[in-house]
Amino acid sequence: MTYLPPIVKARLEEKLAKLNKLRPLPKSAVQKLREKFQIEMTYNSNAIEGNSLTLKETFLVINEGITIKGKPLKDHLEAKNHQAALEYLYDLVDKDKKHTVSEVLIRNLHQIIIQETDKEWAGKYRNANVIIGGAKHTPPDALEVPQKMRDLISWLNSQKSKTNIVELSALLHHKLVHIHPFFDGNGRTARLTMNLLLMQAGYPLVIILKNDRKKYYDVLDKADSGEYEPLVKFIAQSIERSLDIYLKTLTPATIKQEKFLTLAEISKNTLFSAKYLNLLARQGKLEAHKEGRDWLTSKEAIERYLKNRTRQRKV
Repeated sequence: MTYLPPIVKARLEEKLAKLNKLRPLPKSAVQKLREKFQIEMTYNSNAIEGNSLTLKETFLVINEGITIKGKPLKDHLEAKNHQAALEYLYDLVDKDKKHTVSEVLIRNLHQIIIQETDKEWAGKYRNANVIIGGAKHTPPDALEVPQKMRDLISWLNSQKSKTNIVELSALLHHKLVHIHPFFDGNGRTARLTMNLLLMQAGYPLVIILKNDRKKYYDVLDKADSGEYEPLVKFIAQSIERSLDIYLKTLTPATIKQEKFLTLAEISKNTLFSAKYLNLLARQGKLEAHKEGRDWLTSKEAIERYLKNRTRQRKV
């Protein structure tokens, strides 16, 4: 069974192909993008879990080594740990495009993520049962975790040649947080592990935004009940956002680029209201990505949506 709508799958593949055509990418531009994405990923991934540092404060802690007055030491350490985990991830991808996701790799990522905040349990599976606050799902008994993790890796290896990489990464993410193998750091570990699969396939780092936290938890809850399509579509939108930013930044000036505008701006020149465009964007029917709280799309994306809608009606 496939959970990724064909139109979304085609869009992602087309944009990845465009990015691949630009390779080899200019090193200085790529390095700046990496740094920007690493800070954004660290801020958003930690903020989803309750870290109080702002994006700017995260930058200052990581790049300037500044201590933010009034903010807990734990929040500073989490920022530095997450940055170290991202460096490890990029190093794996740069050195070996085929590096296999394994229990050892997942535990290594986890070890780095909480190395300064919970040394005793860094890289170790939990030995007691846990309850996830606000979630309907109760993770499996601690005694089941080692076997569940072995089963997860077996499942992943069996699906690699059968399942689309976007779907596979989203499902892996869910299965890992569903097992909840660690006392702390499960979400951060799952998001990084998911990214390893995607980056090996050529995609840029994918960031789940703090502003989408409520929706993120909602689609994970639905996946707990066997409804995977909302989660896959949600991850696909996050992937498309990264692709759009990379293409916007790296496409040479000699090649015509699409101009991304807010839905309020673009609605002035279309038949659709900003509210309706927002609905289409959230449903994944319209090519759009988020910057902060705002959805951005382009005139060309509206035209493609209309063309596709007309084609579907004829069929």
